[in-house]
Amino acid sequence: MQYKTLWKIICILILSVFAIPLICFGTELLSHQNSSPDFPSLMESIQFEKDIEFCGIKIPIEDQDVKERLEKEMLLALWDRAQVILWIKRAARYFPHVEKILKQHGLPLDLKYVPLIESALRPHAGSSKDAMGYWQFLKSTGRKYGLRIDSQVDERRNIFKSTQAAGEYLKALEKQFGSYLLALSAYNMGEYGLNREIEAQKNNDFFSLYLPLETQRYAFKIICVKLILENQESYGFFLKKSDLYPVFSFDIIQFKLDYQLPIVVIAKAADIPFKTIKDYNPELRGYYLEKGDFAILIPKGKAKGFKKNFSSQYKNWEKIYKTKFHIVKNGESLSEIAEKYQISFLYLLKLNNLSVKSMIHPGDRLLIE
Repeated sequence: MQYKTLWKIICILILSVFAIPLICFGTELLSHQNSSPDFPSLMESIQFEKDIEFCGIKIPIEDQDVKERLEKEMLLALWDRAQVILWIKRAARYFPHVEKILKQHGLPLDLKYVPLIESALRPHAGSSKDAMGYWQFLKSTGRKYGLRIDSQVDERRNIFKSTQAAGEYLKALEKQFGSYLLALSAYNMGEYGLNREIEAQKNNDFFSLYLPLETQRYAFKIICVKLILENQESYGFFLKKSDLYPVFSFDIIQFKLDYQLPIVVIAKAADIPFKTIKDYNPELRGYYLEKGDFAILIPKGKAKGFKKNFSSQYKNWEKIYKTKFHIVKNGESLSEIAEKYQISFLYLLKLNNLSVKSMIHPGDRLLIE
């Protein structure tokens, strides 16, 4: 019994040593959260005292249903403070370019918050439905609005071209439905689906339409992003200018290729890593540029001397790789060329990014090794 009693006393002492500081720390942290003027409580964050507008539309927060929907999205957004910080940082990098394009289309600048919800401004963001890029275009919609999407290039990942396409699409949707909130709903669920719901419910008021749950939340998420980014300090985000990512700046190099060329040759000519080319041009897929006209972005200041360097790099590359090409002659077929160099037909197609339906012509240059 004496040993048991002694052991109990030791355990109590050990627990006291660790528990008291934890209790004090927890109390201090709770007190800080409740009283710190720099970090408003979640309840304070959903006290919407001023009028809220989005794309010129007043949000009727006096409606209990609307208020609850807005509160929900605000609480969920603020719960993930790390994500909000990334929104703010990336917005500093891309918003100047996005705003310029929206202005060109005569669109409300509030629409710049859409890609934050769609992709968190990440070029390679994808969805289970095969949407891709900053604005999360499906292939069919992206191509409809002029984006190139194939095995070599996916312009959904290009901030400039995808924003141009999104601007045209949203403008068309607003014209069709008469409201940017309905346009955004159509952007999320498809215009045909939204039309069906409007006809079935005999109602075209965004706030009282019953839509798929994801679509019901969609516009409210965007509105909350706007509120947070336009009132950062009110929500406890105190980022200095030095904390933000710098505005995306670049030089453009333009050239024409008559045949496939490794991207690494371009990178060496610009004196930058291969990774930098891919980071500045996320729409490029794979390791080669196909023949055609190209406008490639590189870091600001790297265009100086590019043409001279490129000419030198190209000559070096040609010396190494010229034996790895076959110039197509009149009457030759892909299967004959594959047999000539003792490589498989499918491997020849893969090397040259061709399909079984691809046509070749005399003078074409094929990579054979």
